[in-house]
Amino acid sequence: MKNEFVTKTLAQIVKENYQTASVFEKYNLDFCCKGKRSLKQACDENNLPTELIVEEVNNLLNQEPQQQIDFDKLFLSELIDYIVSTHHAYTKRELPQILAYLQKVSSKHGARNPELYLILESFSELKEEMEAHMKKEELILFPRIKELERTSKYRDDANIHAPISVMEDEHEHAGRSLEQMRQLSNNYTPPADACTTYRLSFSALQALERDLHQHVHLENNILFPKAIGIYNQRILSN
Repeated sequence: MKNEFVTKTLAQIVKENYQTASVFEKYNLDFCCKGKRSLKQACDENNLPTELIVEEVNNLLNQEPQQQIDFDKLFLSELIDYIVSTHHAYTKRELPQILAYLQKVSSKHGARNPELYLILESFSELKEEMEAHMKKEELILFPRIKELERTSKYRDDANIHAPISVMEDEHEHAGRSLEQMRQLSNNYTPPADACTTYRLSFSALQALERDLHQHVHLENNILFPKAIGIYNQRILSN
């Protein structure tokens, strides 16, 4: 076992090699909102053998390297544009479609599978929150970060600590909501006799959760810390 992985945080491991996210997703190890835990701590909390996770990470890294974006080296404006065009666009597209699936499935199968009503209720709240959340990022926080990167001037009204703190809290809440839906759906496992829409709704929910983990990782562990670093330097130099 490579001790370097055992002691590193999940966020550090994914930040250094984005492909490792697939291993953590496989075992439901949250590397975004709970990314500050070490790999060993995360495995212990989830009753997973650390050696197995480390082996899978090493096997992945020993494969032929795939071309991927080094998010840590992007300008903040480039990273923001990527987040908006990739993750925000995906989320905006999927939220109404998944809602429609869940409404249809719960109306037809909710009497026999009452957990569908709870999933629908939780998802409806998540949809509203995520749509408002992305709007705040695109209209307030992201333009402020881009301006911070673009100019060396310090402005009192350009403080980013407060809005970043709010966004991180909302990320945490969204992650808890999806985790609850995963538990209610038995890890997105439909009944054996489930119809196509039933299966599709669970599959879409699982894909949304995976995308959200990558989405939040890019913001919580790369974009926000770098933006705060630049902002703090501006304060010191003024």
